[in-house]
Amino acid sequence: MKPIVVVGSGLAAYAVIRELRKLNRDIPVTLVSRDNADSYSKPTLSNAFAQKKEAGSLVLAPAADMAQQLGFTLLANTKVRAIDRANKQLDTTSGTVEYDKLVLALGADPIRIPLKGDAGNEVLSVNDLEDYAKLRDALGAAKSIVIMGGGLIGCEFANDLAAAGYAVSVVDPSPYPLASLMPEQAGKQLLAPLAKLGVACRFGTAVQSMDAIAQGYALTLTDASTIYADLVLSAIGLRPRIQLANEAGLSVNRGIVVSGQLRTNDESIFALGDCAEIEGKVLPFVLPIMHAARALAKILNGEDAKVEFPAMPVVVKTPAHPIAVSPVARDAVGTWQTLASGDGVKMGFFDSANNMLGFVLTGEYAGERNEMSKKLAGT
Repeated sequence: MKPIVVVGSGLAAYAVIRELRKLNRDIPVTLVSRDNADSYSKPTLSNAFAQKKEAGSLVLAPAADMAQQLGFTLLANTKVRAIDRANKQLDTTSGTVEYDKLVLALGADPIRIPLKGDAGNEVLSVNDLEDYAKLRDALGAAKSIVIMGGGLIGCEFANDLAAAGYAVSVVDPSPYPLASLMPEQAGKQLLAPLAKLGVACRFGTAVQSMDAIAQGYALTLTDASTIYADLVLSAIGLRPRIQLANEAGLSVNRGIVVSGQLRTNDESIFALGDCAEIEGKVLPFVLPIMHAARALAKILNGEDAKVEFPAMPVVVKTPAHPIAVSPVARDAVGTWQTLASGDGVKMGFFDSANNMLGFVLTGEYAGERNEMSKKLAGT
């Protein structure tokens, strides 16, 4: 019997195997990972510095232990070079791997913006444990850090690194923090708390060039100003890994295109997690991944299922000013309305029929996310 092959070893990969094992211990499963496949929680990478955590301490379980616990064959440090759909097999650096069903949990890569100057290739990013370990090493002698990107990850790193004692500057072309997730009134609530931590925010401009100087780097911004740093961290965003799927003739758009059953245009191949575009939506957050994993496990076990997403508020890890947001779909039509304000704001996004389609809670209102979730349209 050919196995179900899962490519990847992040939250999505381990979640779908774990959910499948709750239903069936006998289906053979093989996990293929390009790294050592140790299990860890990726969201902890952006708030581990202030806690003085080394990379190794973030590992929840070694890959070998996960393989024994969940009963799968492990192919670690193995790169998949191609998918042979006709013969249902993978060409990998560890040889040919046959599959009955294939699950792509490939993740995403950090978006890298090309910079002018002689040091543009020295910008760091953190997308896995190895990146985190490199950043910790680089921070050894550093005192000042520039973070490119004022979105969710950039703000979380800014809060964490400033709390750990570093001088942090955030640079982003958007007019205010978290602009892709929330309206201006809510996003600007984060400015004063970050400033109180010592974070210098430079919104409405971007890094144009990066040059090495005697100590650290000189960064020229698009507004013609110059700032200096010992280290530069990019947190601009993530781009789903779609190349392998595209080369195999699978449908791709922003992510690997899948149906509500997580199925690609090949009935034997599925995708979930950061690499997947589920019915037009890319949902790179923990709760959507867990819901997708539960549905896919049932499907892999031969059951009829479809992923359904309830209200899934995202908690932004900025202790200086807590935030919870239920993101609004890109194509949603409606307006943001302020429901309460004080030490923070409570806002809802309403359509023309006064149905609430999303919300944002900051500061003193952040703890109301469960109550607000119940008020979303259709719940």
